[in-house]
Amino acid sequence: MTTAPPGDALTYNVAGLLGDPVGGSRTYAIAGVMLDLGPDLAQADPVEGSIRVARTNRGILVTGRLSTALGESCSRCLREIEVPIAISIEEEVLPTVDLASGLPVDASTEPDAVRLTDHHELDLEPLVREAIQLAQPIAPLCRPDCPGLCVVCGGDLSDGAHDHDGEEIDPRLEALRGFRVDGAVETG
Repeated sequence: MTTAPPGDALTYNVAGLLGDPVGGSRTYAIAGVMLDLGPDLAQADPVEGSIRVARTNRGILVTGRLSTALGESCSRCLREIEVPIAISIEEEVLPTVDLASGLPVDASTEPDAVRLTDHHELDLEPLVREAIQLAQPIAPLCRPDCPGLCVVCGGDLSDGAHDHDGEEIDPRLEALRGFRVDGAVETG
């Protein structure tokens, strides 16, 4: 296993691998990589893991398991939390230039395919960024049983006893004051 080359930590020159027979592969360790995930997402820990890059009859197959953590807010109590993220990548990447002739490859037949650069470099940053964005939880929690915030005062319900007995109640909800769970009705 080799480490990422200096410079762009998620860019790998695969010209040598493209010259190998089908099935040839390389494995790369990824460590300490921080990405710009956009304005709405913050990475709390660097990307760590490994990728395997294998030669196919058409190009390169990239597989890997990576992990990181995102800085989020609990969706119930709004406390700042770190959410661990584990991602898997499996993507075929096709060349843009024929290695033997140096001529451009016709990309119009597969316009949505991920492509190598003109210098036979594999840029994994867009693939890793997209995988992290897709793994972002919709409603992250600080813990599964987080009680959230009080609907009356906005206080954190996990801080202990919380009572609002003597407070004004909306007149439209006054009839619910006498409701008891066991079915008995309390008269005022």
